[in-house]
Amino acid sequence: MKLEKSLELYTRGKKHLVGAVNSPVRAFKSVGGVPIFIDHAKGSKIYDVDGNEYIDFVLSYGPMILGHRNHYVEKSIKKYLRNGYTFGASTKGEIILAEMVCDVFPGMDKVRFVNSGTEAVLSAIRLARAFTGKDKIIKFAGCYHGHSDALLVAAGSGLATLSIPGSKGVPEDAVKNTLIAEYNNIDSVEKHLAEDNNIAAIIIEPIAGNMGVVLPTKEFIEELKELTKASGVLLIVDEVMTGFRSQFGGAQELLGVVADITCLGKVVGGGFPVGAYGARNEIMEMVSPLGDVYQAGTLSGNPIAMASGIATLKELKKQNPYKDFEKTAAFLERVLLAAAKENGIDVQVNRFGSMLNAFFTKEKVVDFKSAQTSDTKKFKTFFWKMMENGVFLPPSQFESWFLGTAMSKRDMYKVRTAIQISMEAVANKLKK
Repeated sequence: MKLEKSLELYTRGKKHLVGAVNSPVRAFKSVGGVPIFIDHAKGSKIYDVDGNEYIDFVLSYGPMILGHRNHYVEKSIKKYLRNGYTFGASTKGEIILAEMVCDVFPGMDKVRFVNSGTEAVLSAIRLARAFTGKDKIIKFAGCYHGHSDALLVAAGSGLATLSIPGSKGVPEDAVKNTLIAEYNNIDSVEKHLAEDNNIAAIIIEPIAGNMGVVLPTKEFIEELKELTKASGVLLIVDEVMTGFRSQFGGAQELLGVVADITCLGKVVGGGFPVGAYGARNEIMEMVSPLGDVYQAGTLSGNPIAMASGIATLKELKKQNPYKDFEKTAAFLERVLLAAAKENGIDVQVNRFGSMLNAFFTKEKVVDFKSAQTSDTKKFKTFFWKMMENGVFLPPSQFESWFLGTAMSKRDMYKVRTAIQISMEAVANKLKK
């Protein structure tokens, strides 16, 4: 595995880019070594500047669900490119994609397109505060909702009723209205609701993907919805990662939950920068120009992004790959567990539809605290051995792996071999 050209670009990039990257995980800090620089991609494969080929389980952290450069999506993008790139004015594509999205989510009458998941979430929170007339938000430790000040909060150990900033540059005043609860722990939510009557909303990733894949229990998600109803608190469901990924109707369809406000991104743009937030009419009609909640964006509803999103959702609905995703994820789980057992390594595999990952721990992973019991040194060894054997995983123990429709049986057999070799490498490292 050659990385000379990636090293050259990394060294060159450090002069004018922060850490030579534009998003921290790309720097490979948690796994060490040289971050790879991508040259091109097609189907299930991604190719770096040194010519290394990888089966891609990153898929741009989710949006490339149809694989790279899907023929139908690319054809649609090229068609719209001929008309112009951006106008700062409305286009038909915005209406078509809005109709498609609202048709899928029963709690959504209207939607507003933005440019990222972060923008969707911060706008949804502003809207929730305006609608309820209250200030505070409950979020769950380990759930990531973008890098806006109010949500960059660390929980500390145990239950926390006071929040502390999780990033330099975030003043304490910016997070004083953010309360932390524990994922899969309804008592931690009830405690906040009992002690504070100034809570506007609870925000949750229905399937956590940024502490690794962590699923809610059926009881937890049902009780959470009942609690929000009873207390007059809005439920914001952040489906930026899960929307259209594990079911065409998102995680809400599978979990039997209808959000008050839904946030979307990733797949909705088919690889272009798109986010969205939507809700029933009485909530969304508070947004400008109908109401007094201000939110705007010159590139929101960009015609090329809308074209990509429309084509992606049409093709996804046509392919209906969700049963195949389930079979593939189950196959990978069996391979991971068998390879780990054969080599005497403690591993937990969590999966939901087209999202999965392996935790190097013997403890069942149900929340942020248990996720942090993972042995990141073992993951580092596993990651690089998978790379050497042609499989590109997210360079972090705490990121979901993503499946795409372009992945073939031949790809999976190659991945199986890579997993077996990589688990053996982890075991050999422990013996030294």
